[in-house]
Amino acid sequence: MEFGRVDPLLLKEIDFTLPPDTALTTSVLKAAKGTGELAVHVGCAKWGRKEWVGQIYPPKTKDANFLDEYVKHFDSIELNATFYQTYGPDTIGKWADKASVNPEFKFCPKFSQSISHIRRLKNAEEITTQFYNGIIAFGDKLGPLFLQLSDNFTPKSYPELKAYLEHLPHDVPVFVEVRHKEWFNTAGKENDVFKLLHDLNMGAVITDASGRRDCVHMNLPTPHAFIRFVGNSLDPTDYQRIDDWVARIKKWADEGLQSVWFFMHQHDERYSPELADYTVKEINKALGLSIRRPQFIPTQPIQGGLF
Repeated sequence: MEFGRVDPLLLKEIDFTLPPDTALTTSVLKAAKGTGELAVHVGCAKWGRKEWVGQIYPPKTKDANFLDEYVKHFDSIELNATFYQTYGPDTIGKWADKASVNPEFKFCPKFSQSISHIRRLKNAEEITTQFYNGIIAFGDKLGPLFLQLSDNFTPKSYPELKAYLEHLPHDVPVFVEVRHKEWFNTAGKENDVFKLLHDLNMGAVITDASGRRDCVHMNLPTPHAFIRFVGNSLDPTDYQRIDDWVARIKKWADEGLQSVWFFMHQHDERYSPELADYTVKEINKALGLSIRRPQFIPTQPIQGGLF
């Protein structure tokens, strides 16, 4: 993942402190307090990572079996595959079958780029119907959906966003990610995207990337959090940032948060399982949970000596 990437030498100069909660978040959590137990899911964005063969996937695992292995280590996935291609029920049904071995597993499909980036939410009714017809085949393996708007989708397009979201089905939760910097300066205005999401009972994606601290907006329009964490190849700052997120999630849980979807990204994805494992370990410890952790393949010692 390249979004928000910075020169590693500059990491020490970045203030990674999580911003305080917004007034919206405080009011939403207060209203939700006591209405349900906290559900936490931690995963990655793709299962097709060759770098994980010999790390968490057994040696010689074939590409076709990557999903079979992924579901043994994580309970969710931020499904980016659906962004690049609209899949029909047959393919998605096969993915759901592969995940049946993990009762807690959920797929969180990203809306097709044809909807969000090419048509920019306009005249997208047909492709949206195709998208939903496919992902419904996940059945009870379907988690919330994820609509990512392009970097150049600005508040000038608020009317199109509002019209599109208002016509989406209400039976599957939706989270929306805005990226253009102007969206984070609309609080209290007519094009306040987070108020819109609150009114529509939709969530907001929080993306924590080194070079885009404005995207760490800390707005929860619903008592549900969808966090995309972008690490820096296990730099020491990655672990401190995770610790801060665990503390904030614990605070939110005490105040009324109902669910967390935490997805791990790295600019070099070979490191995602290791930081995801640390995240799960710390969440389990802080919240008294037992989320499954990735299981790493032991490194085989070298047999014999040099001579």
